[in-house]
Amino acid sequence: MNNVRNPYIWEALISLLSLVSGISLSIVKFGSEPHIAMLLGVMVASIVAWRCGYQWKAIQDGMIKGITNALPAIIILVIIGTLIGVWIATGVVPTLLYYGLKILSPSIFLPATLIICAITSLATGTSWGTTGTIGVALIGIGGGLGFPLPLVAGAVLSGAYFGDKMSPLSDTTNMAPAMVGTDLYTHIKHMFYTTGVAFGLTLIIEIFLGLKYSAGKGKLDEVKQILATISDTFWVNPLMLIPVVLVIVVSYRKVPAIPGITAGVLAAAIMGMIFQGNSVKELIDIAYGGYTSDTGLAAVDDLLSKGGMSSMMYTISIVIAAMMFGGVMEHTNQLKVIVDRILEWASSQGSLFASTVGTALVSNMVLCDQYMSIVMSARMYAQAFRERGLHPKNLSRAVEDSATVTANLVPWNSGGAYQAATLGVATLAYLPFAFFCWLSPIVTLIYGIFNITIHKIEDDPETVLDFMSEDEAAAKLEASEKPA
Repeated sequence: MNNVRNPYIWEALISLLSLVSGISLSIVKFGSEPHIAMLLGVMVASIVAWRCGYQWKAIQDGMIKGITNALPAIIILVIIGTLIGVWIATGVVPTLLYYGLKILSPSIFLPATLIICAITSLATGTSWGTTGTIGVALIGIGGGLGFPLPLVAGAVLSGAYFGDKMSPLSDTTNMAPAMVGTDLYTHIKHMFYTTGVAFGLTLIIEIFLGLKYSAGKGKLDEVKQILATISDTFWVNPLMLIPVVLVIVVSYRKVPAIPGITAGVLAAAIMGMIFQGNSVKELIDIAYGGYTSDTGLAAVDDLLSKGGMSSMMYTISIVIAAMMFGGVMEHTNQLKVIVDRILEWASSQGSLFASTVGTALVSNMVLCDQYMSIVMSARMYAQAFRERGLHPKNLSRAVEDSATVTANLVPWNSGGAYQAATLGVATLAYLPFAFFCWLSPIVTLIYGIFNITIHKIEDDPETVLDFMSEDEAAAKLEASEKPA
């Protein structure tokens, strides 16, 4: 082949449009799954790379690197699937449902869900762990109270991503300031301006929806039936909440996600054998194939029939195909060409912030991973912000406000695929109700355009640090562990 060259902008756009249009046609027009369309996108991106002089080995290396970046997420998907099945079979989730249904009324359920998930994620630093444990229970409680599940999933995700974004324990919160050159607590303090507004608006919306719902949609008789069925089928006792407390405690103490969640699975299994009478064989089968509820009450059976390692295989295959595409796009500079063209347009401060937010959103769609999106958005604009005298904390805030919280809104992103599989609600179904997640980039964009709390370097020079080189950023990305 000829010497390697950067792709032309039209070539890079062909790769991007092939993925987006292919997935759209597959889902909307044909009602099919997105997997094959994503593989076709990989083929188009590979052909473009070949036209630019890349040998097959280099293209393949890009795919492999992309998949490698997703391996921690894939491991967590497997363990979370196991956890959900075991926690249901051993009575952990049924106990959460039972007490939740007794305590939470429809009028306060949505704002309470938002706040509970926000506190849990803030304490543990993980949106994935929050949705995979507390979130699953709250989905069940909301279903029992008669709420549409996409509405509940939106409240769960809004709270979970608020905590993930603001917690000093979160690896995304640590990564963003390191990429642009400022310190962690300067970054968190600066995020309060935009995050507080987005969260406050979300809370108001959830309160309004909760009050509107409670005005005429109560299901008290069905709730009583659900409570009776759960208490007849499982041993319901506060002791069964020990595995939940254990996962939160080990997360707070910075135990890595994979062993932390595994500890929660093992604790539940032991308690299930002692208190629920589960056998070892039964738990092994459920850990793989999931739990099937057969109480005779459809409301309970629908809530509790889920989980298992096998339930995550659909999602894992999406993640693998998506990361193959993202790996080719980054490794062969196709995404860089698109971003460079955007930078040429970003002449004003407002357009610079719009470019940052737009790059984060596009990166989540193309690179299919929030870590990759954070690295790409931060790395591409770090120098531009400094050249214009803007403090790097402005960039780190914009990146977190757009890259971190929108990954779960893209069905083929590892975040969106994970949340849909874990909560049992399709990404596009919960997207309109994940208010915090799409309000955050809007708020940060408004702040950037109208120069609200946008600080100059001279305003706070002592918190301006050296930012990572490209090699350091790559090493940081490879060393980071996905959120649980």
